[in-house]
Amino acid sequence: MVKAIVGANWGDEGKGKITDLFSEASDMIIRFQGGANAGHTIICDYGKFALHQLPSGVFYPHTTNVIGNGVALNIPSFLNELQTLKDGGVPEPNIVISERAQLLMPYHILQDTYEEERLAGQAFGSTKSGIAPFYSDKYAKYGIQVADLFHESHLLSRLEAVCDIKNVLMKHLYNKPTLDPKQLCDELLTYRDKIAPYVGDAFKLVQTALAENKNILLEGQLGAMKDPDFGIYPFTTSSHTIAGFAPVGAGIPPMAVTDVVAITKAYSSAVGSGAFTSEIFGEEADTLRRLGGDAGEFGATTGRPRRVGWFDTVATKFGCAAQGATQAVLTAIDVLGYLDEIKVCVAYEVNGKITDTFPVPSELDHAKPVYETLPGWKSDIRGETNYDALPNNAKAYVNFIEEKIGVPITMVSTGPKRHEITNRL
Repeated sequence: MVKAIVGANWGDEGKGKITDLFSEASDMIIRFQGGANAGHTIICDYGKFALHQLPSGVFYPHTTNVIGNGVALNIPSFLNELQTLKDGGVPEPNIVISERAQLLMPYHILQDTYEEERLAGQAFGSTKSGIAPFYSDKYAKYGIQVADLFHESHLLSRLEAVCDIKNVLMKHLYNKPTLDPKQLCDELLTYRDKIAPYVGDAFKLVQTALAENKNILLEGQLGAMKDPDFGIYPFTTSSHTIAGFAPVGAGIPPMAVTDVVAITKAYSSAVGSGAFTSEIFGEEADTLRRLGGDAGEFGATTGRPRRVGWFDTVATKFGCAAQGATQAVLTAIDVLGYLDEIKVCVAYEVNGKITDTFPVPSELDHAKPVYETLPGWKSDIRGETNYDALPNNAKAYVNFIEEKIGVPITMVSTGPKRHEITNRL
């Protein structure tokens, strides 16, 4: 069975926990897109970890964890995460890096940082992790594959061609120092020896796992609202965050994916700029942000305070449809236990018209939330594992959301730890 774990919203939905949970019964976990620009927080028997490059199955010794060809591989980040696992007492995980994955280069991070500086007040809210320049180079055919590291003359030739273009930007657009291809090559060769034990033919490995009917998890980063086609463009990431891209980024046939699990939080949160219709502000937002998650609503990668708001059924229904969700998991419902009443955004008012259809970005900027108010349950349900034991108002809240988004909610998470979850169906 091949199952994709993806986000229905802006990211930060709790995908890491759910991937970690499902990994227990899986043979292989594959990261299929994105890079170190977003993180998955895992709380397990070894402690609390923020993963950025590594698949979320690395805490189970029986799993094979693949960094797929669709990933932007930041080697220093990868090595730092491995060291963090070792320091935390986690046994050496079984990791395979696709030889076809491409490298996120030092100049991608520089270019991302310089571009945000240049845009100033019109910046996109980038994490400055180099993701946009990386994918731009990949599709412009200036990328460097992991396999290139093992062919030095070819690598240097590729870097010389890249630097010819990059140095025009560095000198004339950003007024920054130019790049030295030989220096870059030497730096990459030092990394090569460190990652060599992990590099392999991931495509062949995955094909073999499929032929042997192994249980495979495809792990996505961010959520549908950050997809460059279906999200809040241009305030998106630069890789496709939807399950439809998973077969490409993992190297499997599209018909192999039989289950798409869309993760959505019991309230809304987002990092970065762009339209966020149900966003709340002031003391109301500060309280929700402080109580959210295990350590509050702050980005696992950047540490930036997340924007927060009420659950948005318009965006979530659209996100689930874009993902092709077969089921949904609702996370962080325990956070809302302090509220007397809970608002839910059920429609948008766009240019004087009420709609429950998610609009294109140029119209989304003018959208205003239309709310319905549900009663709260005013009790602490953190850690509850029996869905039937939840307060009636909490179950009514889940029923209301399920009806609005049109996807069965099969699990409801009641806390950040691995087994703080209830099975609903």
